[in-house]
Amino acid sequence: MQVFKFGGASVNSVEAIKNMAHIVADHLEEPLVVVVSAMGKTTNLLEKLIPGVPKSEEERKQLITQSKDYHLGIAQQLLPYNDPTLERLHQLFDQLDKTSSQNPTTYNFDYDQTVSFGEIISTTLISGYLNSVGISNKWVDVRQIIRTDENYREGIVDFETTRLQAQDVINSKFKIQNSKLIITQGFIAGTAAGTTTTLGREGSDYSASILSYCLDANSMTIWKDVPGFLNADPKFFANTIKINKIPFNEAIELAYYGASVIHPKTVKPIQNKGIRLNIKSFIDPSAEGSVIGPFESIEPMTPLYIFKNNQLLISIQPKDFSFIAEDNLQTIFAVLAKLNVRVNMMQNSALSFSLCMDYNEILLNQIREKLESHFRLVYNTGLQLITIRYYNQMIIDEIVAGRNIILQQRSRTTTHLLVDSK
Repeated sequence: MQVFKFGGASVNSVEAIKNMAHIVADHLEEPLVVVVSAMGKTTNLLEKLIPGVPKSEEERKQLITQSKDYHLGIAQQLLPYNDPTLERLHQLFDQLDKTSSQNPTTYNFDYDQTVSFGEIISTTLISGYLNSVGISNKWVDVRQIIRTDENYREGIVDFETTRLQAQDVINSKFKIQNSKLIITQGFIAGTAAGTTTTLGREGSDYSASILSYCLDANSMTIWKDVPGFLNADPKFFANTIKINKIPFNEAIELAYYGASVIHPKTVKPIQNKGIRLNIKSFIDPSAEGSVIGPFESIEPMTPLYIFKNNQLLISIQPKDFSFIAEDNLQTIFAVLAKLNVRVNMMQNSALSFSLCMDYNEILLNQIREKLESHFRLVYNTGLQLITIRYYNQMIIDEIVAGRNIILQQRSRTTTHLLVDSK
């Protein structure tokens, strides 16, 4: 059995979906589970529809119409006019309309119930199209398989329950229903109570890894719009280098620091079972790509660069001029954990604790609300976090290019630099 994952860029148009169908059709010599993300930038749009996010009723309706027109425009070009998938898509957009118009409860819960429509809609469309062109498949709701707790926006997976449910649901499709192809969703999961959770932004890679682990897959492949694992994002670097082999531990480090090619939690489950992860190009499917596996070092050895834009730096100081000691840190971390804040870098001195995170106005306001009674908060926005692995001073000077370094951390192999954006 193999597990494939296709991201939003690989299914964002009629041509892209047809290309995905060709790739899938060429790999049906053994059972195949295909994990699919929301199409294009759908998740970004759905984030604006979350109850409580500022918008007028007119704006809400316009956003739903925009997403509906986009998806149905593609579906109508791919599907016969009487295909039942079209009716199912209309029903899903009616449900999205109802969900997005509800009164807000908590941001994290509302986030998961709203943005999860992206994956449900994309897989419904794609499964219907594949069946219509003779690529027989079964659509599976991954929320019935991947079980998490109620930690919304970053659900913690119950691997044992998930393993049992994956083998029961997916193996029954393969064996009892004699199917060779499963289409399911990335990013989303479900709780024991039946509510929807998500696995963290861009979490479809992690979904594929969970299923690979639970189903003892022979391999996992992520299909990207790049030729493999590059030493830098081509959006920032003109001359990137493809890394052919990456050790499991190296990939975990790079993903944790923010390498966009894989989600931070992706590698560990497949490392535990020795399942190799291929990163291949959906633009050139026959190209070799990159492999993450049990290697000693990256090949070729070269500096690796990771850039995170739109960063927020918050500096927290006790109002009573006490030290940043264990009791104050405990208070701060309790708030961050409750709000499910992902910290990209942190540093403390005797009187101040600083943290860097992705900018999110709602979370910033919630942090301020919970901490400002005891702490003084100062923050900077519009920053860039640069991580360089296998650095030297010449590389740092070239990358920083004279910009103000606001915060810096170094280890033997890695440096983190928080700088003003260009």
